[in-house]
Amino acid sequence: MDSQLTTAPTRQLTRTFVSTRAVLAAVRPDQFGAQTPCASWDVRALINHFIGTARWAAATIGGNDVVARDHTVGDCLIAYDDSVRDAIAAFESPGTLEQTFTLPFGELSGPAFMGMIAGDLFTHGWDLARAIGHHTDLDPELADELLIQAKAGVTDAMRGPDGVSSFGPIVDAPADSSPADRLAAFLGRSK
Repeated sequence: MDSQLTTAPTRQLTRTFVSTRAVLAAVRPDQFGAQTPCASWDVRALINHFIGTARWAAATIGGNDVVARDHTVGDCLIAYDDSVRDAIAAFESPGTLEQTFTLPFGELSGPAFMGMIAGDLFTHGWDLARAIGHHTDLDPELADELLIQAKAGVTDAMRGPDGVSSFGPIVDAPADSSPADRLAAFLGRSK
C-alpha cells in the first residue's frame, strides 16, 4: 500500500484494506464457489460484496451512483486495489470526516461511516480466510480495536438470522482465540 495512504485519520481503514488484500491474494479461481461463513454468500459473492462496499463508500462520499458488476471477472486484485484507492481518497478528501452521511439504515458521522467500512471489510476478510482455509489470525492489534468499536456499536436489534440481519447472535469464542476470531464470534460467526 502506498505510504501516502497511511495518514492518521485513515490508518485503521488502510490497515483493514491491507489485511483483507492479503487474504484476497490467496484466493484461487477454483475457490469462487466455496461456501463462506455468510450462509447466503459463496466466495465470489463475498469478494463482490467487499469490493462493492469500498466502491459504494467512495461513491456515497462523492454523491455518485455505483453500478453493480462481477469483480471476480478479470483480476479481482486490481479491482480491489482500485476500490481501495477510491475509498481512501474519498475519506481523506477535505471535510469528509466532518460530514454526516444519510445511509439506507440511518445517519452516520464521517468517522462512524469510515469505522463501519473498516469493520465490515475486516470481518469479511476473516470470512474469506475461513472459506479458503487461510489462517484467521489477521492483524491482531487492528482486530482488538475493531472489537472494541463493535461492542460499542452493535446492538441486539442488529442481530438475527443470516441474510436477514447484519449480525448473528454472539458466539462463545474459545479462551485461546485470536483477536480476529473473537471479533468474528462477537459478530455471530463460529470458527
